[in-house]
Amino acid sequence: MNEQQEKLRHSLSHVLMQALENLYRAVPGVGPAIEEGFYHDFDSKIKITDKDFKKIKKEMKKIITRGFPIEKETMSIEEGMKLLKDKKYSYTLELAEGLKEQGETEITFYRQGDFINMCKGPHLNSTDEINVDAFTLTKIAGAYWKNDENNTMLTRIYGVGFETKEELENYKEMIKEAEKRDHRKLGKELDLFTFSELVGSGLPLFTPKGTLIRDLIIEKIHGLQEDFGYQRVDIPHITKSDLYKTSGHWEKFGDELFKVKGQGDTEFVMKPMNCPHHTQIFASKQTSYRDLPVRYTEATKVYRDEQAGELIGLSRVRSITQDDGHVFCAPDQIEQEIKNIISIIRGFYKSLDMFKEGDYWVSLSVRDPQTPDKYLGEEKLWNEAESILEKIAKDEKLPYKRIEGEAAFYGPKLDFMFKDALGRERQLATAQLDFIMPNRFKLEYTDKDGEKKTPVMIHRAIAGSLERFMAIMIEHFAGAFPFWLSPVQIKIIPIADVHREYAKEIFGELKKRNFRIELDNSDDSFGKKVRKAKTEKIPYFLVIGDKEVEEKKVTVESRDEENLGQMTIENFVEKLEKETK
Repeated sequence: MNEQQEKLRHSLSHVLMQALENLYRAVPGVGPAIEEGFYHDFDSKIKITDKDFKKIKKEMKKIITRGFPIEKETMSIEEGMKLLKDKKYSYTLELAEGLKEQGETEITFYRQGDFINMCKGPHLNSTDEINVDAFTLTKIAGAYWKNDENNTMLTRIYGVGFETKEELENYKEMIKEAEKRDHRKLGKELDLFTFSELVGSGLPLFTPKGTLIRDLIIEKIHGLQEDFGYQRVDIPHITKSDLYKTSGHWEKFGDELFKVKGQGDTEFVMKPMNCPHHTQIFASKQTSYRDLPVRYTEATKVYRDEQAGELIGLSRVRSITQDDGHVFCAPDQIEQEIKNIISIIRGFYKSLDMFKEGDYWVSLSVRDPQTPDKYLGEEKLWNEAESILEKIAKDEKLPYKRIEGEAAFYGPKLDFMFKDALGRERQLATAQLDFIMPNRFKLEYTDKDGEKKTPVMIHRAIAGSLERFMAIMIEHFAGAFPFWLSPVQIKIIPIADVHREYAKEIFGELKKRNFRIELDNSDDSFGKKVRKAKTEKIPYFLVIGDKEVEEKKVTVESRDEENLGQMTIENFVEKLEKETK
């Protein structure tokens, strides 16, 4: 989101709130610009639904066309709080009280016509800079005040805004296409995963086909990283709370932790991440500088108690499978280890045809200098870590941008941002430097002079959360996965009963060559069998009829290239081997 987009969307958020106040005397919560558009939270005594959108948009257009100047006003904290109290803006007043407690002496407001509220901005200069034909309201939802389920449930209206009507129409077409690609819909159609009320929301169950895709992803990553010396480990799903109190995650994750009561007074938690466990494997034996780097990897579940309203299919779940890896190394090994991780990321996303110029960029995620209390560790170590990552990004010729405030609480990182087939940006792979956790756990290695030194820890994820990754891949490919990732690669379809014997021979021959293959021996009509193969988005199906039996060939139908005609099974296998390479 560039500065102009932020101004437009933020201004639309205020226009929305002004319309809601005019129509319903609604009380404002917060209303920011977001990557997808804008929203505003509000409290209203009148129940508002999406059926009211037409009325609300009409009022918004009236405000826009009146051309109210959008003016910034700075007030003392006391003056601003009095204004908010007089307007009975209880939620914004609470935010202002918090700023006063933090020592702020002034706050800023933005005014447009009769509407004024506390806000940092930025905004357009006037409401009539908004194109009345280039915005719309998209959905309505509930949202707890301050994202705390113990607080009041407010109403949230989302919208999108653009500079031109054409951009809005393109957005609407993209939304239609996104609905067709929705991973929840395709996941059910392709029999990949399911949910059960008896198991619980946010806890997906993967079918044999869905599990196979997950396994293929994991094995692809393991295959790429084996050349770099990664070793698989395995850890338990629960731990004493002491582990996360030492690491700093106890305070960081707080309410998201699933707590488990053990016998006696022992308090356990379901692990929200794996890195603290991995430190204990490293700490279990003495390590020399000759043993470094030590590289651990595993694909394992972690658990976070997300709010029910935030759970969305596989995109946000409570049981999260992480393709996780951690490197313990000496400072002079950091650069090579990060470059190795970038090599793995490059190889993996090339196999998905996503590592192409213009289709990805890298966020050099660093601290926000305005909020140093959010981060653990000394400033010197942070400066060093951020400099190392920036040098690597330059050396590897990565299209990177330095983004403040996106660092993890323990260190800076390189986050790889990929565009999906609809142009939506997705954060997937990451490499994170950590000078903090090894110190907290007192990890050591012996250097060549016999002195004890603290190793550096590198966190890496290639696919990240496998659940979220699968959701993105289902939508990116619209369920038509690349050949290597398709749970069924080939289906054989005999036209009639007399062709079944030869179809079985072909099935056996391809099975021996380790292709994932199905034989449709059902009593369905030939047309229905073909339609089913297309609906299942299988890369290839082979038709067996009289001519094929007579000439010992197969007719090859391709999902992507349509009818490829007749060929021998040897020629077909040769084609597949070339495609796989």
